[in-house]
Amino acid sequence: MKVQKNLNKINFLKKIFIKICRKFGFEIIDQSNFYIPTQEKNLNENLSIPKIKSIIIPLGETKITRPVNELTIIFRSCTSIKMLTQKKNRLFEKDKQEYTFRSLNSIIKSLNYAKRYFSKTKFKIVVIDHNSKNEHLDQIKNQLDRSNVEYNIINLNINEFSNKIKKTNAKNEIVTANQISNMSNIYKSLIEAKNHCKDLIYFVEDDYIHEVKAINEMIFTYERLSSQIKKELILCPTDYPYLYSNIDATNIFLGLNKHWRKIDQSLCTFLTSKKMLEKHWLKFVSMCEFEHYPFETPLHEIYKTEYCLSPIPSLALHCTNINSIFGISPNIEWKKLWDNNNDYK
Repeated sequence: MKVQKNLNKINFLKKIFIKICRKFGFEIIDQSNFYIPTQEKNLNENLSIPKIKSIIIPLGETKITRPVNELTIIFRSCTSIKMLTQKKNRLFEKDKQEYTFRSLNSIIKSLNYAKRYFSKTKFKIVVIDHNSKNEHLDQIKNQLDRSNVEYNIINLNINEFSNKIKKTNAKNEIVTANQISNMSNIYKSLIEAKNHCKDLIYFVEDDYIHEVKAINEMIFTYERLSSQIKKELILCPTDYPYLYSNIDATNIFLGLNKHWRKIDQSLCTFLTSKKMLEKHWLKFVSMCEFEHYPFETPLHEIYKTEYCLSPIPSLALHCTNINSIFGISPNIEWKKLWDNNNDYK
């Protein structure tokens, strides 16, 4: 009986100690069974607490000084144009709307997964569409209606920007009608973000298929890394093949479940903050007013002074031609990702 009494006393004191640690924000790790009693979680679970602290074993805790309060996804769609600047077929060789529907489906799934953790963060989807067929727009609307996410659909009016886009590009060639529509859509996205968004904005094209955990990873990583370096960030969701074509010096950061590396180039799908947008506004809009070569040159200028990071392995599949240096990311299950988003209907 004496042994039983001693055990009861130890268990009682242990419970009191756990409560005290929990009250003061300390964590206890039981190495014998890989358990954290203060959170009632196993070590292989997500231990971070949104807006409060990021915990990664064995690096410990990072206090969150830059919480994410809102995320707006600006989804640029156009089902009438097969490929913007190439005549080659996309991966899987489907009609353009199939990529749009699966891309949006993957974003909705990823958002709803992120909402499990970021229950106090506001999420919204804004679709800016150009020249898609009515039945395609109906499908987009049906997907959004079932999403449990606030949304808005904007039909792009190219005439709004016709006097702002120079008709001759950096190669001294006439800017194509497809490129003008693309530049107008990006321009409208930037204006929408500046005028109506309050915190983070994810600018995304309609040919990126996302992992379910993609948005959750990006938000957790944004909170952690921006709190560490005391700066706003730009996150690219894709690990592009071109990043492996040269041996370049870089910096490696640790996110929630991915490694992130500093890059100096990207396409026009990226996540950043309104503060970053306002800070570099003239460079962002210059990308829409003059066709540079490469097109994203103004973004690359911003990356010279700001951190742009991409994940290893990728969080999203860019569905362009299989031989493109901006196409299939290495070391991901791209076919599985595509097939898992066929349930949009």
